[in-house]
Amino acid sequence: MKIILQRVNSAKMFVNDKFMSEIKKGIVAYIGITHEDGLKEIEYCIDKLIHLRIFDDENGKLNLSLEDINGELLVVSNFTIYGNTKKGRRPSYTNSASAEKAKEVYDIFLLKLSEKGINYQTGQFQQYMRIISESDGPVNLIIET
Repeated sequence: MKIILQRVNSAKMFVNDKFMSEIKKGIVAYIGITHEDGLKEIEYCIDKLIHLRIFDDENGKLNLSLEDINGELLVVSNFTIYGNTKKGRRPSYTNSASAEKAKEVYDIFLLKLSEKGINYQTGQFQQYMRIISESDGPVNLIIET
């Protein structure tokens, strides 16, 4: 599993050009799922995602987590994260899980996330999504199992 995260002041999600959801201060998390991902990878990534200290404290130091600031999370499924660009000009997506496997893992990810009490929103799996976000920092990181 690989997550590309972006610290944001706000973000809006549109699915098939219809407004779906929005968050205020928090994280937009693009979730990539590969063939071997399961519960172990899900739990590791969720723990990192909500506890990484990437928000400013009162002294302007990156010392607070999403949980500490009661921030919000926008979770976006994204198979292109496992795109391989080493050969040619067209990325290969063979490292991405099949749609069926990815949907299963993604649904478990959301279920486990809901148990953590974090305010989160999502898009819609296997649909065209447009995300409008205001980056904060910028702070962008990769969580990878």
